[in-house]
Order: sequence, then C-alpha cells, then structure tokens
Amino acid sequence: MAWSVLPDEWKPVLAERGLRPFRADQMLHCLYRDYIRDWNEATTLPKDLRETLNREFPLTRYEILDTSESSDGTKKLLIGFADGEAVETVLIPATGRFTQCISSQVGCAMGCAFCASGSRGVVRSLASDEIVAEYMAGRAFGEITNIVVMGMGEPFANYDETMRALKLINAGRGPNLGARHITLSTCGVVPGFAKLAAEGIQFELSVSLHAPNDKLRSQLMPVNRKWPIDELLDACADYTRKTKRAITFEYTLIAGVNDSRACADELARQVRRVPLAKVNLIPLSPVSHRPDLKTPDERTMMMFLDVLMKNHVQTMLRRSRGKDADAACGQLRLRRIGG
Repeated sequence: MAWSVLPDEWKPVLAERGLRPFRADQMLHCLYRDYIRDWNEATTLPKDLRETLNREFPLTRYEILDTSESSDGTKKLLIGFADGEAVETVLIPATGRFTQCISSQVGCAMGCAFCASGSRGVVRSLASDEIVAEYMAGRAFGEITNIVVMGMGEPFANYDETMRALKLINAGRGPNLGARHITLSTCGVVPGFAKLAAEGIQFELSVSLHAPNDKLRSQLMPVNRKWPIDELLDACADYTRKTKRAITFEYTLIAGVNDSRACADELARQVRRVPLAKVNLIPLSPVSHRPDLKTPDERTMMMFLDVLMKNHVQTMLRRSRGKDADAACGQLRLRRIGG
C-alpha cells in the first residue's frame, strides 16, 4: 500500500522493479502535496507507471460512513475500510490549531470502565496505511496542525504499525507534521516506553493514569493488574531521564470515584516521582454503557485543580469538547453497530 511506504523508501523500491527512481519525487508530490486518492489522478506520471502503482501500491480505500458535529465545531468522522470495519477520528478546531485525534485499533482490548471504545473489545489492529488514511480523511476538512493518538485502541499494543504511520506523517517529504505536534497516548503498556525512547524521535507522550493508587486504578483500568502504578511510574521516570521529554498524565475526573481531596493529595505525591511531569484533568464525558459514572460539579473540579497546583504539580483542567457530537472515544462506532 502506498501510504505504508516511507518517503526515503520509494527510490529503492522503484529501482528494485526496474522503474526509474527519479519518479519518486513526483510521486511524493502527488501523494502529499496534491493529496490524490487514486494513482490515476497523478497525471504528471506516465500512464504505464500509474498502472503499475495501482496494481502494486494502491492507495488505501476508505469511506466516511458517518459524521457528527458539535456546536463547538468539533467534528467526528466514522471511517470505514475495505473489510467492513470502521474507526473514529475526531477533528478539534481551536484558535491557531486544528487537532486530529486518530485511532490505532478497531475497538480496544484494555477495557477501561469509562471508555466506550473498549466496551466491545478489540476487533483488530490497524495497518500503517489505514492510520495514514485517517489523517488523509481529516485533512480534507482543513490543515492539520496537531495529531493525538488518543482515539480507539492502545497504540503501544500496535506499536510497529502506529510508529510507521507517524514517521510517514512526520517525514519532511511526506505530510511534514513536526514531531512535537504528534502525541501518543498509552494506558500504561510498560514495554512501549523503552521502545519509544530508543526511537530518538521527539514525539510527545501522555499516559492515562485516572487513579492515584493500585486498588482504584485496577477497578477503572484492568491494565493496572499487569503493570501496576509503581512499575508504570518507574518506566515513566526512566523515559524522561533518557529523552529529557516531559510526560503528561491524563486524569479523567469521575464524580464520587476519583475526585476526592484525598485522591488529589495522593495523585500529587505519585506524579512528583516523575521528572517534568504534567497533569491534564479531564471532566468525564458520559458514555451510554456506564450511566452510573457522572461528571463532577465545577466546585469539585476546581478543588482538585487547586490541590495539585498547591503541591507544585503543573496542571491544566481541560474542558471537554464535542459532547453533543458523541465525541467520547467509540460512541459513534457503537451507535452504528448497535452498542
């Protein structure tokens, strides 16, 4: 598939097939400047080359099956692939930014209590070209300035394909989106930290924490039973020491579950174990399969924020976007498949 070939790989790929390597630059321009959907649109290339590319390196077929748009401008797309499976990507406009949240798997195996993506388990991982296809679908609505791999799935459970896709999107002769504008989010698959550190690429990293201790986190996030908090935070600290890059901890606030002052105090103690740590507080976006989980009131959220800041933890209270667009992960797909 064309979108799984990194820009620097095209010349040797063409040479191996007896094709003229100088055509690679023309092909890259067609792919990532003209944003063609089919090689037949690449009219600067000879017809026989277009036929060869369509046969050996077709562009990934995708279809926008459904859309949902919020009053704040957030847009969710449900993207279908050739095998009938579908994933979600979310487009989030802001002043000077146009962020795309992309998926790495169809569904998710992690089973976090508050996430619609994992309520039906994982179907399969996406191939790198399918992840790039999400980006291609999104950029048709505007110039993407930032990507967050925070959609359906766990990127560290699909590490190789996700990294290949992000390297292509980052490549100078590809879409050329800066590494610091690309964020991976993991729920705490510990082996992924060392692998990412070894890449030497300045992608941003966030970690879904959502609880300050093992007892509560294991209730909310089954992954904690395999990689408990001490092991996770040690891996985070090793990552920041090796890369000199900050880690952002994502913490979804759930009324009566993890939003107490005691939880805030304990969270502050935990994240201070990691150099350069930051915290994003996220009010829960209610999901249909867990009506018992509620969003805290404003006073509780401000208390939680105040406790962290007084404990010298760099913290932001992030306001939810797209609630009226079913923009919490997995909800548009569940609506389509009858979840």
